[in-house]
Amino acid sequence: MDLSAVGRAVLIAREGRRLEAYRDSVGIWTIGVGHTAAAGPPVPRAGLRIGAAEADAIFARDVAAFVRTVAEAIPEPLPQHAFDALVSLCFNIGPAAFRRSTVLRRLRAGDRAGASEAILMWNRPAAIIPRRQGEFDQFLTPYETALPRARRGDPLPVPSPVAPASPPTARSGWRARLRDWLHAAR
Repeated sequence: MDLSAVGRAVLIAREGRRLEAYRDSVGIWTIGVGHTAAAGPPVPRAGLRIGAAEADAIFARDVAAFVRTVAEAIPEPLPQHAFDALVSLCFNIGPAAFRRSTVLRRLRAGDRAGASEAILMWNRPAAIIPRRQGEFDQFLTPYETALPRARRGDPLPVPSPVAPASPPTARSGWRARLRDWLHAAR
């Protein structure tokens, strides 16, 4: 499995994108989309700045490792929304913590409901709770039912990435549309 476009957009919304290094809620130097020294170079430090393209490239490299971790750890394929929620959790808590988590233990026991509840056990610091609730909701809710919110308290879901509009074709005029409609009505 791979992270979907919706899952990627939600994860970016949860992490934020900052082009100047900062200390996160627990004091770890971070830059770009949740990139820390634990993920490899560049090592975030005071005064470090990167461009938007570099932030996107670092994120693509970083997230691939978390996708692999989740894909290799889960006992069976999950619905896309649930897989994306687990990648978000793993991205935040790290691969080692994910591999030994109650979430994964319950999934391996065939208890998806218990696994979803175990997401909420990762509740420190307290500021992370709305994110965990968002991951919990994402794990349980198919994208066809509702798009996920970055955090449960957010007023709107994360906008779905839109595929580029297809270029006009020779049959895009009103006559062609009428002909297609008449053909479909037969």
